[in-house]
Amino acid sequence: MALCVPACSPAVRFCQKLNRLKTLEDDVMATSLKRCLSTLDLALLGVGGMVGSGLYVLTGTVAKDTAGPAVVLSFVVAGVASLLAALCYAEFGARVPKTGSAYMFTYVSVGEIWAFLIGWNVILEYMIGGAAVARAWSGYLDSIFNHHIQNFTESYVMRWDVPFLAHYPDLLAAGILLLASVFISFGVRVSSWLNHIFSTISMLVITFILVFGFMLANPANWSAQEGGFAPYGLSGVMAGTATCFYAFVGFDVIAASSEEAEDPQKAIPIATAISLGLAATAYILVSTVLTLMVPWHTLDPNSALSDAFFRRGYSWAGFIVAVGSICAMNTVLLSNLFSLPRIVYAMAEDGLFFSVFSRVNPVTKVPVVAILVFGSLMALLALIFDLEALVQFLSIGTLLAYTFVAASVIVLRFQPDRTGGAAGGGGAKTDASSATSPGQPAPQGLVQPAGSETQTLAQDGGELKEYESFSDKLQLVEREKAVRERRAPGTLQARWEPYLGRALGDWEPGEVVAFSVLALMVSAVSLSCVAVFGTTHLHLPIWSFVLLLVVFSLAFIISLFLIWVHEQQTNTKTFQVPLVPFIPGLSILLNVFLMMKLSPLTWIRFTIWVAAGLLVYFGYGVWHSKEGQREQLGQDVAARYVVLPSGSLVQTVQNVQPDGHAHTLATHTPGSSEPQDSR
Repeated sequence: MALCVPACSPAVRFCQKLNRLKTLEDDVMATSLKRCLSTLDLALLGVGGMVGSGLYVLTGTVAKDTAGPAVVLSFVVAGVASLLAALCYAEFGARVPKTGSAYMFTYVSVGEIWAFLIGWNVILEYMIGGAAVARAWSGYLDSIFNHHIQNFTESYVMRWDVPFLAHYPDLLAAGILLLASVFISFGVRVSSWLNHIFSTISMLVITFILVFGFMLANPANWSAQEGGFAPYGLSGVMAGTATCFYAFVGFDVIAASSEEAEDPQKAIPIATAISLGLAATAYILVSTVLTLMVPWHTLDPNSALSDAFFRRGYSWAGFIVAVGSICAMNTVLLSNLFSLPRIVYAMAEDGLFFSVFSRVNPVTKVPVVAILVFGSLMALLALIFDLEALVQFLSIGTLLAYTFVAASVIVLRFQPDRTGGAAGGGGAKTDASSATSPGQPAPQGLVQPAGSETQTLAQDGGELKEYESFSDKLQLVEREKAVRERRAPGTLQARWEPYLGRALGDWEPGEVVAFSVLALMVSAVSLSCVAVFGTTHLHLPIWSFVLLLVVFSLAFIISLFLIWVHEQQTNTKTFQVPLVPFIPGLSILLNVFLMMKLSPLTWIRFTIWVAAGLLVYFGYGVWHSKEGQREQLGQDVAARYVVLPSGSLVQTVQNVQPDGHAHTLATHTPGSSEPQDSR
């Protein structure tokens, strides 16, 4: 067994390299970007990212084909489900105000390779999402002009018949993407003002639709004669929920913009709540108006709102709806083009992606190279690919990002504080060799007192105090008892010590939580697989189907319980998700369930894209990682100060030796001239 350790150590070190965590600056507000976005700017960015073409197309499609008028309930449930993920993003955006969104959150809590894969998939999601919206924008504008643009292109430019490709090059879609990329490269202020203009017009049009639509509402359209409120039953409502959930994808642009927010600790949570509330209200009320104006089974899925006004005799209102639709799609386009380069910039800044994309223009304070290159790639996708082929790629990367962000909230909340910095105030960064990283147990023998405990010790650290009276001694005993009961994050709560102390008490802080989060993910995947494929693809008998559901449900609940019985970090300075780990756990289960509902072809494409990402990571990222360079340039000596029982301050120095060499430990007492060898 001893011979295996040297042989296995390179593999162990390589695995540790893949799971290293990002070291944050002590001053998390420091940035090369420009902090100029207010809460209103962020809220409008979020609204623009969520309220797009889905409001004008998705409502009619789900109402006619899936849920009927009960699409209202589908949007309510989808809004609540999206809130679970949005809360997790809000906590991280306020706590880690750095650009990169889900990539950055995963990097500081789970590990490097997982963060790269999340970022790599989010890049694809943004590229395809932007290209798909540009194609929809072009098609909608073309329909207003009676398809003259398409006919001209096919007749005088080019036409081809190739699978997965469009029948003709969509020059209009590519052109709008290139034009938007140029505007965004002028700076965050220009992007914000463009979004303000389009969002304001879009909200005015939505207000017009609601006011005028409720004037034309006919409650008989929800009556039994027209099929009732929920003609497809509860299954239709839930199927509609799965589709409506994707209408709220886009709030992560707020977290992606946190490095450019003026006051991210306050602005990110408030903007997330406002934008999600406005988007949910818009979707719910518009779907209500739409199904009350005309019978749900007569809706035109392609242009439900404009067709509804036309059939009620107000064809001029269709022009206003068209203007609102164009403006709404513009906001989504800006949201994608705004977020994508910042994800790329964050990855390049950390050394995991090509360094050219980390260059920030000194005048505009934005990553111009990343904006123009990926804007051009997005335009190329929109130019040659069909809209349906693009949309099939969507969703899986977003759901995977939501899952990892929810898991990261749990991991970071129950891990010991990442306290670092040199004694005596030397170093601006948290030293990776002395910090306690989330996802890893605290170094053995290193005790991290809570802030209040440190304050208590500091207050008592002046003169030695002599306790003579009984009341003084009683006060001392009570204070020592309170200090002992104040446990570090990740340790078992005192009230559960009599019941679970023997089984869980000897684990390092955070270890049980880390294993429980892994068990939570595995049980969520297993439970979702059984629920989705048990009676169809797997053809399980009823008894085994029910048994597996019960077993995996119990495993999921037990994992949540084991996490819950441990101490959490208490941070009142920034927003925190309530009811942890239950809200993030429920978000994980919901996201995994929706991922299992995706088509097999989507999973095949996802696997191919991940394989390409791994080639990039192992070919470039792992060797140029800034965290890897920091480890190589780290000090050869790690020093810590400890207080001995006698009360004297002692510095322990540990020399870092290659494998196979003995470690030396020396102690040095301030005031003495020579260290004392204590091997």
